[in-house]
Amino acid sequence: MKERPILFNGAMVRAVLAGTKTQTRRIFKAKNGGVWPNERDLPGMRQILRNCSYGQPGDRLWVRETFAEGIHQMADVNHWAYAADRFGEQQRLGDLWKPSIHMPRAASRLTLEVTGVRVERLQDISEADAQAEGAMPLDPCDHARRSCAEIGCSGPQDYRGGFKALWESINGPGSWEANPWLWVVEFKKTAQGASA
Repeated sequence: MKERPILFNGAMVRAVLAGTKTQTRRIFKAKNGGVWPNERDLPGMRQILRNCSYGQPGDRLWVRETFAEGIHQMADVNHWAYAADRFGEQQRLGDLWKPSIHMPRAASRLTLEVTGVRVERLQDISEADAQAEGAMPLDPCDHARRSCAEIGCSGPQDYRGGFKALWESINGPGSWEANPWLWVVEFKKTAQGASA
């Protein structure tokens, strides 16, 4: 079993904590001689999957998130504070927050066990997978920003549309249309680290 760090923004940390996020998609970067996915080449695909940057089933990912150390009135017993828990206070505390990339392993409160790995194109995400990504569904009846309750609509929830909006908010305009190859990493929350 190997352990690797993985970055999550505050909204995704809250979704993991709530149990609504059990997948993450990350842009595929070729390694091992620049091999790219090809659905017709199953032996090549197996080789790609064996070399996933995020591990194999049974490996663990420890979550890096925006944090602060030593803010005693906010921190838990281990003296770490997490912006995802206190996102309303981020402005007030300003420079005390440290970017997730700088989080040491000791401060991580979330450990995830990899349960599955695959590659797919961004736009191939299913409705169920978009929900497992922790995306908020789009309101199917958002006529002039009025809710379904206001206009009596009972249409289905659109998690895939919500994931598209989330993806573009993180990766920028046009990133959905680019339809890149992605690592799809499925996981389960195993333990809470520093705050446990």
